[in-house]
Amino acid sequence: MQKDYQNWSKEKLLHEYKELLKRKKFGIVWEDKPEDVAEQCKTSVPVLKEESKKDISSDKNGVTNIMIEGDNYHALSVLNYTHKRKVDIIYIDPPYNTGNKSWMYNNHYVDKDDRFSHSKWLSFMSKRLRLAKNLLKSESGVLICTIDDNENAALALLLQELFPSYEIVGVVIIHNPAGVQGKNFSYTHEFAYFVYPQNSKRIGTTARDKDLISPLRDWGGTSTRKLAKNCFFPIIIKDEVIVGFGEVCPQDFHPKSSNVKQKDGTIYVYPIDKHGEEKKWVYSRNSAEKNLDQLFVKVIGGEYVIMRKKSAFTYRTVWNDKRYYANIYGSKLLNSIIPDKFPFPKSLYAVEDCIKAVIHDKDNAVILDFFAGSGTTGHAVLELNKKDGGSRQFILCTNNEDNNGSGKKIAVDICYPRIKNVIQGYKTSTGKVQGLGGNLKYFSTTFVDNVKTDNDKRVFTSRCTEMLCLAEATFSEVVNKKSSFAIYENQEQMTGIIYDEDAISDFKKEAKKYRKPFVVYVFSYDHTYNEEDFEGLDNLKIVKPIPEVILNVYRKIYKELYKPRHL
Repeated sequence: MQKDYQNWSKEKLLHEYKELLKRKKFGIVWEDKPEDVAEQCKTSVPVLKEESKKDISSDKNGVTNIMIEGDNYHALSVLNYTHKRKVDIIYIDPPYNTGNKSWMYNNHYVDKDDRFSHSKWLSFMSKRLRLAKNLLKSESGVLICTIDDNENAALALLLQELFPSYEIVGVVIIHNPAGVQGKNFSYTHEFAYFVYPQNSKRIGTTARDKDLISPLRDWGGTSTRKLAKNCFFPIIIKDEVIVGFGEVCPQDFHPKSSNVKQKDGTIYVYPIDKHGEEKKWVYSRNSAEKNLDQLFVKVIGGEYVIMRKKSAFTYRTVWNDKRYYANIYGSKLLNSIIPDKFPFPKSLYAVEDCIKAVIHDKDNAVILDFFAGSGTTGHAVLELNKKDGGSRQFILCTNNEDNNGSGKKIAVDICYPRIKNVIQGYKTSTGKVQGLGGNLKYFSTTFVDNVKTDNDKRVFTSRCTEMLCLAEATFSEVVNKKSSFAIYENQEQMTGIIYDEDAISDFKKEAKKYRKPFVVYVFSYDHTYNEEDFEGLDNLKIVKPIPEVILNVYRKIYKELYKPRHL
């Protein structure tokens, strides 16, 4: 029915205009279903509690990895303060919504016949991906998300909506060659979506099983000099070794042959074929010089030919390797590490290669997995560090729900024991497996209720110690004056936390004993502090008033949940 806009009031027209702006021309629409863990944040704010008995330390000077037990919505909320724009890679393997009691929503399994099953899944994922997006480094952060056919189409559209300025590439991974029988097809694969900023080089190359040797001179009908003038220049050799590169030849210059001997004993090699036709090099002049390590000289038919050796190649969009088989390198491998089973763990090497594809040139990346499950991502990071001496850090977040009706808890009985054994070593039926080394700090999420009054803010500040230590990566306690102040350190800096502003003077006396730079958090009812209070502290790096800065993060990320009175 046509609307009679002519008789509408200004207010009604404006309302209609705003409603039209909300409509999506293309994308995905679902009924956003309330979720208990999100609703909880209307009246409570999450913080961390250290579980020191679960700490693991086997490398005094090594990086400290993190495990957070609790719902990942709450863990991601905390990380929005501690790790905003600090994460290089997020790798997640979310629940697949198969309807086989593998995924819960509001403490109930989602039945495959539930008419809101897809809406619940999309609500569940969108909340977490929105929080997670804030953690990725702006220019270089990469999200990797695996999924099967049950929610593949929905996930693709959701990613396009949440990451409009990112490139999204789906990789097919053959993880079950035997196949899972469906009504019409036997499913052998899953998808891994790589999401990274557009116009950026974020995916590297992978090693070839066997080097590819080929002439550097291009061939075929589209490889003539006329089609790529910058690719026609001499490569200078002497004693069958490349010693330099000449400039791009003028258009009116035509060498007599492919090999032209010079007075100084060098030979200029041009991309001219056996028929005397001027071709082009595969590389331009600048690229050839940059890739000198790939080039070498070979004598063919009495003529010097420039050859190229390619030891690596660009990743393809279909991955098929025996190491990706989930049964062997997922389930069976996990069962050799811990006695308890876990449904459908990933192949260690599939996860490892996903991470390696992104961080081929970065050995100190921060990798987050907020659907950690059995801990495969943490294991993969430890393996990569062991292989190349890297210092990558993992952050694992997982709930502690019952593991598939076994009576075992996912966090404490599956994920943590696996990481502990992989770090420290474990025994199998065939002998002892040496530990990979590493350190781990274990936290659980907990809550502070109704942060409204000034006293509530003091209580909240006293419960933020673990969050602040995580934000600064300073976990070694130096001084703890309980209610007044505390000092923590790592190899590079100190972190001071002043819970009571009246203790600033005592804190300064203590802080002056140390030479490392100080990051200081001080309690304040608002966003300010008195700079004069910290005069004379020569090793002061920065002062940050709390808790308002933390509460504002929560206000921002919970803006759809919160009304001003809640914080």
